[in-house]
Amino acid sequence: MSGITPSQTVGPYFAYCLTPSRYPLHDVFSTDLTVPGIEGERIVVTGRVFDGDGLGISDAMVEIWQADAKGTYDHGSASTVKSNSGFKGFGRAETTADGTYTFTTVKPGRVAGADGKLQAPHLAVTVFSRGMLTHLFTRIYFDDEASNAEDQVLNLIPADRRATIIAKAHKGSPKEYHLDIRIQGGDETVFFEA
Repeated sequence: MSGITPSQTVGPYFAYCLTPSRYPLHDVFSTDLTVPGIEGERIVVTGRVFDGDGLGISDAMVEIWQADAKGTYDHGSASTVKSNSGFKGFGRAETTADGTYTFTTVKPGRVAGADGKLQAPHLAVTVFSRGMLTHLFTRIYFDDEASNAEDQVLNLIPADRRATIIAKAHKGSPKEYHLDIRIQGGDETVFFEA
């Protein structure tokens, strides 16, 4: 007996039928969540995914799930409440060679938490990357939202760590928000348990 075989990761296999730039699956998921006639402020959310050495991860996949501008989620055909104008609220982006991800969407409205209190507008984010045995969960908040001060989830995070999940606004048309996702390191993004 030679001992226990060390654990390994396999893949990544993110490209095969999972990313919209390589496969014509835009009706299922895309980096552009907007549709004709959609209500709300159009925005671009972009950033880079970095590893623990500060290098961009070229083969990560970032998913977002969000409410529409009125704070309504699309929960499929079983839902009695629908989001506006066919907005699905789900997007998926593969990172570029330097680790960049980009989404075009609408700024989400406020949604109620489990206790019924309104949360600040945010995107729910899942990150998949090489070397990880399971994916990571985080959120993206927006720095120009006054309601961040009363968001219960955001306020669970120590004040000196909140900036790791708050995107900074930049002028433009549409307005652009930037947030880098850092998998490890001193300024690691705050991740949540599933």
